[in-house]
Amino acid sequence: MSRLAALLGAPTPSLGIEISATRVAAVRVAPEGTPALVRAIAVEGLPSGAVVPALNAPNIIDRAAVTAAIRSAVQQLGGRARRAVLVVPDTIAKVSLLRFDKVPARAADLAALVSWQVRKSAPFPTDQAQLSYVPGAEVDGAREFVVTMARRDIVTEYESVCQDAGVHTGVVDLATFNLVNAVLAAGGPSAGDALLVNLAPDYLTVVILRDGQLMFYRHRGSDGDGGLADIVHQSAMYYEDRLGGRGFTRAILAGAGRASVASAPELAGLDIDGVRRQLQTRLGTTVETIDPRPAIALADRIAVSPALLDTLAPVVGLLLRERTA
Repeated sequence: MSRLAALLGAPTPSLGIEISATRVAAVRVAPEGTPALVRAIAVEGLPSGAVVPALNAPNIIDRAAVTAAIRSAVQQLGGRARRAVLVVPDTIAKVSLLRFDKVPARAADLAALVSWQVRKSAPFPTDQAQLSYVPGAEVDGAREFVVTMARRDIVTEYESVCQDAGVHTGVVDLATFNLVNAVLAAGGPSAGDALLVNLAPDYLTVVILRDGQLMFYRHRGSDGDGGLADIVHQSAMYYEDRLGGRGFTRAILAGAGRASVASAPELAGLDIDGVRRQLQTRLGTTVETIDPRPAIALADRIAVSPALLDTLAPVVGLLLRERTA
């Protein structure tokens, strides 16, 4: 019976795509095997302004350019599979942490409670929203839930350019969430508190995990106040003062391998080690750069670099999550 169900079920996607403000990245993995084998990766740059990630405004400005970039990246990978997972910028969604002292036993009651809570601060009508939530950390005996809300039409924009390029995207998720998935798949952190910083070209996001569960999320666009080191320091102070933090077992930096990061102009001219040193000074702890390789294998022809690992991490994180779901 289980074998028949597996045969009838849709295969796990072996193609992953990320669309950001500056580029399209595509990754193809072998459909089977442990660890997952990354067979090929391709990156296509986008013209300035082709994609403008935003919460409450159109995102895909130049459909033709984005579609062409997706089609070109996927063609470079080879293979016939056209079913993919899709990673999109954090900026398109509002992420909230809701804490409930008592969690309803029935799924329908929990869904109604979450919907009622987010309606209070929703930046757009909730009937236009695509809403999802997953359990987060347990704090002071209460259960938190990580709630993601995005406008349905904006999610559709990203899906439709993939469709125009001949790719069907059945799963869409945020970049930083899948950096977390990559970290967890690579073997940690399974215990203790960890901080992860995603330094994207047009935004930065800071998350804190406790025993592998998200307990803090802060996002800032490129037009926000404060530099990277300041925001990380403020997040660490909140962690100590309000979340009972006793120190990070790990601190992980993603995105510093990219050549240009408008979200943190104060880092101009610094290489990846310079960025790490800035954060280490503020945090008082060692900062490592993200590396998904403990969870994957790379084809021999793929040359490893910090930029490559930054590119791989969110896409691989989502592919691995779907593989183990």
